[in-house]
Amino acid sequence: MNSHEIDYQIMGEEMQCVEIVLDPSESVVAEAGSFMMMDTDIHMQTIFGDGSSSVQQGFMGKLMGAGKRLLTGESLFMTIFTNQGYNRQSVTFAAPYPGRIIPLDLRYLGGKMICQKDAFLCAAKGVSVGIEFQRKLGTGFFGGEGFIMQKLEGDGLAFVHSGGYVMEKTLAPGETLRLDTGCLVAMTPSINYNIEFVKGIKTAVFGGEGLFFATLTGPGKVWVQSLPFSRMADRIISASRVGGRKEEGSILGGLGNLLDGD
Repeated sequence: MNSHEIDYQIMGEEMQCVEIVLDPSESVVAEAGSFMMMDTDIHMQTIFGDGSSSVQQGFMGKLMGAGKRLLTGESLFMTIFTNQGYNRQSVTFAAPYPGRIIPLDLRYLGGKMICQKDAFLCAAKGVSVGIEFQRKLGTGFFGGEGFIMQKLEGDGLAFVHSGGYVMEKTLAPGETLRLDTGCLVAMTPSINYNIEFVKGIKTAVFGGEGLFFATLTGPGKVWVQSLPFSRMADRIISASRVGGRKEEGSILGGLGNLLDGD
């Protein structure tokens, strides 16, 4: 294996964290801001890119690897955690919002996975974290969250995060699944990804589900999340703008706020 062989344990229910156990000299690379805690012999270092040998060929290689991350909205830097002691040591990373942490063993998934651009949490050193462009023109203009995606390559363990409940589906050759573009977490590269327009002007204008949805055609595996972060953020922003009395099931709504003098 080119990647380090790491052990792990996922803990928690709604707010999960993953504990990575490292043998001496083993390392794990994590997204900036995901660190939770670590043992005393774990050494952390900020690096350009993902620390994989494929992008660390001199300064320009590091710069190109880090620059690609800007297209996915991530930081230029990542953090590498290395066990510099003589015994096994642990480092723990926390999920950024309620949901599930999904372990992906790239050895058994064809050596490559395509993920939402903000799904990556951490991975064994040697796993390459890059970008994947969806080449179809319609996807680029209308796909929203699905246009620029993350690409995980290698033969080690990688961990991605999903919002809410996550479902794993295996699509047979020619089998198609339609879903909201934000609900896609990850898929194997054999999946054919496309964007379709929601037919019917009433559905498009009044349906409240957006004008476009993703179509995934097998063969391959797909991981789907029930609560995309963008959807959760929209609900929070909407609730904060209304303020006051707007509770669930309230008939009065804004009228109640007027009666209260708000």
